[in-house]
Amino acid sequence: MNISSNISSIGAHQTMMNVNANNIANVNSDGFIPKDTRISGSQNSVSASIRSAKDNGSSKSQTNLAKEIPDQIVAGNAVAVNVAAIKTQDEMFGSLLDIKA
Repeated sequence: MNISSNISSIGAHQTMMNVNANNIANVNSDGFIPKDTRISGSQNSVSASIRSAKDNGSSKSQTNLAKEIPDQIVAGNAVAVNVAAIKTQDEMFGSLLDIKA
């Protein structure tokens, strides 16, 4: 068992949460163009890539709270699931060590 993919997923989703928090914090900043985070995974790792959203030319902030708030919930749930998986793996290793000892 390898927890490195769980750890990389937690890091990627933390990046997503940070980007979304910055977008939300700038919801009233005139001319603010939010960033968007894409989560991608391979067999053993998960990563986040950040890009600027499309500029629609508005002089007001272009942050869309209808997107940012659900993204925060998704990222929080992903972190919780990965923490639960790490805890389960830790408990299993503990049980195996107890059996072996």
